[in-house]
Amino acid sequence: MGRGCTAEESVEKYLAGLSAAAGSCVSGLLIGQSSAQKDFVVLAVKTPHNESEGSPAGRRASSPLDDIDAEWVAEHARQVSRMLPGGVCVLGIFLITPPELSKEAQNTLKKIIFAVDKYISKSRLWDLSEDDVTDRITLHICSKTRKAVCRTFDVKDPKCSAKPADWKYQSGISSSWPVLTCSVKVDLQIPVTDSSSSVKCIKDGLRRWAKQIEAGLCLINGRPASDDSELLSGSRKNTKTSQQPTLRAQLLVSEENPEAGQRCSAVVQACSKSVSVRGVVHCRAYIHSNKPRTRHAAQAIKRDIVSTVSNRVEMLLEDLQMNEGDLDSEQQDLPRRVFAPLSGSGLTLCDYMFPDETPADVAERLKEMLDWDSAEGDIDTSVEAQACRSTSVLEREEGCDDEAPQQVPPASSTEPVEKQSASRYYAGVAVAAAVALLATATSLLYLNE
Repeated sequence: MGRGCTAEESVEKYLAGLSAAAGSCVSGLLIGQSSAQKDFVVLAVKTPHNESEGSPAGRRASSPLDDIDAEWVAEHARQVSRMLPGGVCVLGIFLITPPELSKEAQNTLKKIIFAVDKYISKSRLWDLSEDDVTDRITLHICSKTRKAVCRTFDVKDPKCSAKPADWKYQSGISSSWPVLTCSVKVDLQIPVTDSSSSVKCIKDGLRRWAKQIEAGLCLINGRPASDDSELLSGSRKNTKTSQQPTLRAQLLVSEENPEAGQRCSAVVQACSKSVSVRGVVHCRAYIHSNKPRTRHAAQAIKRDIVSTVSNRVEMLLEDLQMNEGDLDSEQQDLPRRVFAPLSGSGLTLCDYMFPDETPADVAERLKEMLDWDSAEGDIDTSVEAQACRSTSVLEREEGCDDEAPQQVPPASSTEPVEKQSASRYYAGVAVAAAVALLATATSLLYLNE
């Protein structure tokens, strides 16, 4: 028996409103959350039109399916994934075609879904766990009969075949999803060596930091969330109420080696500069209400912490590259996180606003990326306060300590790393406060030369 896929009624209305022009197809993304046996789809988003899409001049495509650019759809999915809070992800894709292309559409769907997973995985700094579902949804809709055929593919198995899945609609499936919130202080220093580019060193440093976040102890409403207990216990989980449960999360990160009980070697590495990522970020994650476990909630909020920091750094690097900016400048402001409610659900999606942008720019991106009209007044810009350049910067320090320690995997050396060295590198990497929706200073990237 295949997986079950339940979608919000708003998704049904959205898909019904999409129509493909004669001889053309419409593709898009399915967004939501997975549990062990079921997927919950809360949003469908059509792929924006690619101005360069279509057949080269002088050559006619043999099929409208040939005009669908898998890489364009995958890039759209990568950018949309940045706008999703913890626990919510791109679950799959949909494709609307004329009836005569129904059989051919399945091969196209498989090609696109594997491209989407590849693009999204490139930016991911955390590792998949045994609990992660790797089946992804493909939904084919006939433009004439509106018949929907749902199948899933295991994206970790390139040779897999399609498996049938049950597709149905239901109202209010996400309105009661618990939401976890926390604010996290980040103070991360990354050494940059002469032999490597600054961008590569930044990504490697974030990857090491992400491992530390994954190994941290998460508290939910003050209680450890490392076991398999239910997230909502007692009568509260059975009470049907329109009020959405809000839970406070706190992350405790050790300065010691995450691999408890193992020894590792200190590395002395000469570096010409260092990059510091500093500030306070607001994190948010949603958990489905189908018997959620505390460990799943802890995993979702940790991944949101890692993703929101790495997304901002990645966006800044892309912005500098696009505008031919200089990464070696002393200060660079990272964008702050803003939120907008998803109509008809209990969820909020997010975007990142640079200092020179306004809510109007955010609303425009929401329309472009999510095909969603959001009023400027609905965009919450208060969660992270405006950056202050005097205290938050991308800092470069020249003449960096030639003996700056760098965290490495455990080695066979009999000499343990001194506690002082670990503190020097990891001091203030991440200290979380159990705060919900409080105004905080946004994170900034400092480049120290």
